Formats: sequence, C-alpha cells, structure tokens
Amino acid sequence: MKNISSRAYFALAVSDMQRARNFYEAVLEQEVDSFGGENNVNYKSGICLVDNYAELVAAEKWATQPTGVNLEIKTKSNSTQIIFEVDDLDYWVAKIKSTKGIEILHDVTEYIWGQRVLRFYDHDKHIIEVWDRLDAVAKRFIAQGRTVEEVAELLGDSVENIQRLLRDE
Repeated sequence: MKNISSRAYFALAVSDMQRARNFYEAVLEQEVDSFGGENNVNYKSGICLVDNYAELVAAEKWATQPTGVNLEIKTKSNSTQIIFEVDDLDYWVAKIKSTKGIEILHDVTEYIWGQRVLRFYDHDKHIIEVWDRLDAVAKRFIAQGRTVEEVAELLGDSVENIQRLLRDE
C-alpha cells in the first residue's frame, strides 16, 4: 500500500499572517519548513498557516480555472484542536499565560491517567492544547514508586509499551 503523501500539513485559515506567524514562531517555537508565497507558511511540525484561505479555495486569483466554491470562514468552531505533546508542561503553561492576548480555554487539568493539559485559543480562535508527553507521565509515576504494571494499567497501555517509553530518552 502506498501513502497518499510523503508529507502532510494541517492548514489553519488565519486572518492576519504576521500576527499568526509571530504567535506560532515566537510563542509556540515552530520552525519554518517552507513558504508558499506571502499567503502561506509551512512548519516542520506539519502546521500550515494560510491567509486568504477562502480565496485560495475559490481559486479565482491563483488557479487556471475557478472552483466555484465559496467558503465562509468561521472562528471559534470548537470542533478541532492542535495538540502539542511537551516535555515540560510547566514551562509552556508559564509561557502561554504570560503571552498577551491569549484566551485560556481552561487552566491545567490532570486526567485520571496522570496526563496534564492546558487548552487555549490562538488569535484566530483555533484550539491549541499542550499536554505532558506520555513518557514523562510514566517516569513521574515510576518516581512516585509505582510499578511498571501499575503504570501500564493507569495509562491503559501494555507493559511492553511502558517499558519502551521508560527506555526512550
């Protein structure tokens, strides 16, 4: 079976490219992979910012034949989110909370399996989530004196996968 693509991007419609780039590059520390002109930037993480998204899909300006599609860009649909798995959640919580203009959806919450999460909106009201990496959660549980078997049960995973998480540095 062949992959549909060797590379995939998650495109976000943005209202102000410079403000969006500043947020994703300065705050979320995303590294630029490539540009698609002034209206498009791709990050190595797979996120793609697109300005004038509705115009791009309509293809009246940039394609040889218009698509006839007229999209209405909605903000704060709360139907998708971008998840960043991080090594040091406390660092990211402090950084996000100190960034002016960021609307926090909820403060840090810990799920019953030990993973902590913070959700907030970017400037275009896309939900962004930062959460503990599972290996960090497993290591925290082991440091608290739990067995690998207990950690596997808490995380809903196999003992073999937990052992692999604990080995991977």
